[in-house]
Amino acid sequence: MPEGHTLHRLARAHQKSFAGQELEVSSPQGRFVEGAEWVTGHVLLRADAWGKHLLHRYDNGAIVHVHLGLYGKFTDQPVPMKDPVGQVRMRLVGRDKGTDLRGPTRCEIFDESDVDALVARLGPDPLRRESDPDKAFHRIHKSSVAIGALLMEQDVVAGIGNVYRAELLFRHGVDPFLPGRKLDVERWSEMWVDLVDLMKLGVRRGRIVTLRPEHDSAASRGPGRPRSYVYKRTGLPCRICGTPIRTQDMKGRNLFWCPTCQAD
Repeated sequence: MPEGHTLHRLARAHQKSFAGQELEVSSPQGRFVEGAEWVTGHVLLRADAWGKHLLHRYDNGAIVHVHLGLYGKFTDQPVPMKDPVGQVRMRLVGRDKGTDLRGPTRCEIFDESDVDALVARLGPDPLRRESDPDKAFHRIHKSSVAIGALLMEQDVVAGIGNVYRAELLFRHGVDPFLPGRKLDVERWSEMWVDLVDLMKLGVRRGRIVTLRPEHDSAASRGPGRPRSYVYKRTGLPCRICGTPIRTQDMKGRNLFWCPTCQAD
């Protein structure tokens, strides 16, 4: 599933390509016909994101809410666009560019009250300036659930997925099985600052980058070698201590960690 940096990058791209234009919006697949009728012919005012949620705001007050889920994807092409291929949930056509949305978990019309309800049930988003890390810490500190599981809950931190979860915990030497209530506020503050920087870098680069320069050697860039500390490196030696990286299921997702470097 795309992590939060991907949605913020999409929002920036859609803002650049479509904001200020009257868009032709359709649903070739037929599952978003009524929603498309609400916004077609209207001006897209702004595209933004909160966590893993993309929001397109139009001049008539309608907001298109998209959650990509596991399989959702936008595919761009120049205008005039070719005939739709496959199950296109939503097609946007602007002056010079168009984009097709396929396979999202959600594509629906929201109003401001719906957005407020969405934001209320999400945790702070590291990529939004107004986000308060204390809100996340409050939820973490009162829980006995493992921090590795808590970081995957979108009502704790919005936008974190499996990669950022694994890499952030490693970078700060945190045992993923540590109960949330045992994580101190100083360490959480350091983790939050680091997470903000990592996700901003992900937006700029268009991919997740977690290796510090001193650990990103030419050998780490070979074919089939994950450029990460622990994510998808099961059985490979830890880049810091040489201990084999371990993995196990944690609430339905593969957890990766170094049992030596993450003993605290």
